[in-house]
Amino acid sequence: MRVGLFVTCVNDTLYPRTGQAVVTLLERLGVRVDFPMEQSCCGQPLFNTGYRHETEPLMLRYGAAFRDHDYVVTPSGSCAAMVRDNYPRLAAKAAAEGRGDELSEVAAAAVAKTYELTEFLVDVLGVTDVGAYFPHTVTYHPTCHGLRVLGLGDRPRRLLEQVKGLELRELAGAEECCGFGGTFAVKNPAVSAAMGSDKARAATATGAQAVCAVDNSCLMHIGGILSREGSAVRPVHIAEVLAGEEGDLR
Repeated sequence: MRVGLFVTCVNDTLYPRTGQAVVTLLERLGVRVDFPMEQSCCGQPLFNTGYRHETEPLMLRYGAAFRDHDYVVTPSGSCAAMVRDNYPRLAAKAAAEGRGDELSEVAAAAVAKTYELTEFLVDVLGVTDVGAYFPHTVTYHPTCHGLRVLGLGDRPRRLLEQVKGLELRELAGAEECCGFGGTFAVKNPAVSAAMGSDKARAATATGAQAVCAVDNSCLMHIGGILSREGSAVRPVHIAEVLAGEEGDLR
């Protein structure tokens, strides 16, 4: 099995430890992980802002970068959803314009082998106990793309429940959006901040030490508000929880 890590822009730029955690975790489970250096953005920011044609070269680049891999694994529900939900839309619109055969081929291949991390662990590797150790209280926030587009369901929770030393605490209003939404936070800052404050208060009310999610973009938003409000709760990506081992001092 040859697996390519699609680390995503946010993780590569701001949260490199998340990508490192994915590699640590998968290699512990016996998976060979490659990191194609030619990978770039999946195109989600452009696509969501209406720049469809400008997204197409990034889609083609994604297809080329991971052409020879059996699976593509990403620690981002948002970017996995972009590939699986929006690449076929891009290809269909290009085909309607009388072009885009290559886009259709890329979309078909990418959709079939692209997985968000927790999906890959549960659905492909067939594991929920990954041998992790994380001796902290944690609350879980299901992000919108993972919940509503990918349909991750209880996969992340099932993985967290098997982590040795971890106490999982329920988050009130868990399925409510945190308010980030990429460019939504920029275009509607007041609404975004209000939604984020609701989520941050709910996380703090759990008394947990950490709030966990499958998307660092959402955790960045929630974590910023937690920090400004003086909360002791810290954001942590699920990959970093699942990569934890006894003796790990992180």
